Amino acid sequence: MNKRIYLSPPHMGGEEIKFVQEAFESNYIAPLGPQVDAFEREFTDIVGIPHAVALASGTAAMHLALRILGVGHGDEVIAPSLTFIGGVSPVIFQGARLSFIDSDRISWNMDPDLLAEELKKREVVGKLPKVVITADIYGQCADMDKISEVCTRYDIPVVSDSAEALGATYKGRSAGAGARAVIYSFNGNKIITTSGGGMLLSEDKAIVEQARFLSQQARDAAPHYEHTQLGNNYRMSNILAAIGRGQLRVLEERVQEKRRIFQYYKNALSDIPGIEFMPEAPYGQSTRWLTVVLIDPEKFGATREYVRIALEIQNIESRPVWKPMHLQPVFKDCPMRGGSVCEYLFNRGLCLPSGSAMTTDDLDRVIQTIVDCRKKGTEVPQLAVDYGQRVSPRITQN
Repeated sequence: MNKRIYLSPPHMGGEEIKFVQEAFESNYIAPLGPQVDAFEREFTDIVGIPHAVALASGTAAMHLALRILGVGHGDEVIAPSLTFIGGVSPVIFQGARLSFIDSDRISWNMDPDLLAEELKKREVVGKLPKVVITADIYGQCADMDKISEVCTRYDIPVVSDSAEALGATYKGRSAGAGARAVIYSFNGNKIITTSGGGMLLSEDKAIVEQARFLSQQARDAAPHYEHTQLGNNYRMSNILAAIGRGQLRVLEERVQEKRRIFQYYKNALSDIPGIEFMPEAPYGQSTRWLTVVLIDPEKFGATREYVRIALEIQNIESRPVWKPMHLQPVFKDCPMRGGSVCEYLFNRGLCLPSGSAMTTDDLDRVIQTIVDCRKKGTEVPQLAVDYGQRVSPRITQN
């Protein structure tokens, strides 16, 4: 059996252990401590957003942002349909309702023109949303200026889910800059990782300080445990922050490696009929967190799913593009404007292995497997028969 090639596994830089050792030596093991303080400070220096609080996950960060912005029972929040569920499920935690917007083909992120149409319609009937969430898909920034301009007309705050886009730029700014609050993730598959964790940032110090308070069980200033509000246990541990500090030191290198991997795939596959790569929007630079292709079965001669299983049989992890939220059973009753673009991307999109430690041999193995799928047919069960084995689930990196 060939070695497993994962979609986007963690990639340590070497300095992480030094900061973890410092945490052990200081005996700051539980949440909070000098590593957390330093991680927050160093992170703000890199992204250029002045205030930050390190948290247990990107979902926790989104939950606190929505709570602080006043999202509650009966409110509505608009979000892109093409995203990961962790960026929108906190809306439901707050007792609010979701409404979804389709993607554009330029960035694969929320279509600002459809958002403008939706808000104009809602203004007429007096049902504007409490918040608009954007998402920076696969390391590419949404068109923040256009989205912010639309939302400013109606005094609607924007929260940027930039979980997948640390290191990306939009008109020279970091991903999410310009939103009322910005969310980043450090899950094990992200550009940098703390094994699990997230960050909430804002230009507004009051938002971050309130999030800091709520993330520590909303403990009031008193010698005993006094609580006038309900909070959450959402803080990042000192150990995880130590890992994050080491990872920050290789962030630029990791982004360049991701972009190199994308270019290698593109050079090898872009001339093959039926394969199209995720575009880079003209207003910024994507991290290419994951290299994503669209497969036209008529031109290529095999479906996206056929290719995915062929890769899996060769012990190579790949994954379909995010299934749109409006197609998810848990959100089946949520309103949706548009839908044809994100459904098209889901039906044809495949995320290829993009780990920043991939070797040329790894990349060539993926590429050869894809090339070998050409004109082999579209019947997924037949593919398994052809290889003489059953297709079974494997352990993946999240």
